[in-house]
Amino acid sequence: MSEHSPLDLAEGDPFGPHNLPYGVFTTADEPARRRIGVRIGGHVLDAGAAAHALGSPHAELLGRPSLNPLLAAGRATWQEVRRELTAWVTEPAHRAAVEPLLHPLDAVELHLPYEVADYVDFYASEHHATNVGRIFRPDGDALTPNWKHLPIGYHGRAGTVVVSGTDVVRPTGQRKAPTDPAPVFGPSVKLDIEAEVGFLVGTPSELGRPVPLSAYRDHVFGLTLLNDWSARDVQAWEYVPLGPFLGKSFQTSVSAWVTPLEALDAARTAPPARDLPLLPYLDDAEEEPGGYDVRISVEINGETVAEPPFSTMYWTAAQQLAHMTVNGASLRTGDLYGSGTVSGPETGQRGSLLELTWNGRDAIELADGKRTFLEDGDEVVLTAWAPGPDGARVGLGEVRGRIAPAVG
Repeated sequence: MSEHSPLDLAEGDPFGPHNLPYGVFTTADEPARRRIGVRIGGHVLDAGAAAHALGSPHAELLGRPSLNPLLAAGRATWQEVRRELTAWVTEPAHRAAVEPLLHPLDAVELHLPYEVADYVDFYASEHHATNVGRIFRPDGDALTPNWKHLPIGYHGRAGTVVVSGTDVVRPTGQRKAPTDPAPVFGPSVKLDIEAEVGFLVGTPSELGRPVPLSAYRDHVFGLTLLNDWSARDVQAWEYVPLGPFLGKSFQTSVSAWVTPLEALDAARTAPPARDLPLLPYLDDAEEEPGGYDVRISVEINGETVAEPPFSTMYWTAAQQLAHMTVNGASLRTGDLYGSGTVSGPETGQRGSLLELTWNGRDAIELADGKRTFLEDGDEVVLTAWAPGPDGARVGLGEVRGRIAPAVG
């Protein structure tokens, strides 16, 4: 046992043994060999090598270059693997085998840890939806008539989901202000963020068979921070009548780490009270609390501009999954669905610049100047934590993205 082991973490480390999120990494000496890693403190454990060294029956699953085979293995296997990993990083008897397999975070490159099958984005925050309604329909009802009856969502583009740290090239498209006589073509001038939480599906489902609320934990492996970048001007011109397309499909950034659902059991919380009765397939009154007390921070160029609370989300991840499949649509391993923008009731809790600046009317002050929407060179970072066991915090991996100029 080493005198100063990377496994001897400072008290309160949000990436302690109670967390153990999964990722995929490479090292400088083997840049082509992707490996499943588990974060512990400021290090990454080579999970496949540890499983092999310690004789785990899951060595083959953990030795793969992607999380997808583990995702597909199902909940019983997820639980068994988590128990093994916890033992490997906490029991002194395993240290001699485990310590040589730990890599400092700053010495590895992190990759998108799963292959995204389908991507769905929801619109589950009542505060966000109300703000957007007031911005665009100041003389009408803030919420659409369907909003409190079903989780509104749309299918996005799986192929443009990228890992944290990937630059965001400013998208180009058509835009037309209400007073313009005709649309113009060019780079978006209202490039925005959407601070969200994403949910990763492991176990698939059968076509034609809806997934009930009670089966949420059987299908969803874990959650991840997500920034669903948005070109508000492109979207405003194109979205009637079919909804989001080019204004949303250019890029979605996710954390390099996926936090297992079991790590967030202490963060489960009841969603806000519903003021309309729900149809039976969405009625979660008898289910376990469906919300998560995740505290998100949004930084632009190192300055915190918002702290959206995920506990305020009206629709839960289990309800979103039930609604997404109630028509018989099947789940595939690697399906990813986003919560939609997370916003709270206070001005400083809004998870988009659209809300923070009221569609550009009220600029926010940064050290390097005012902002209404994102400028080239701006870097956005989402971080988050949730309550863990015995007063600990569970850290979620950050989502970072820098705005690059439009191409051409």
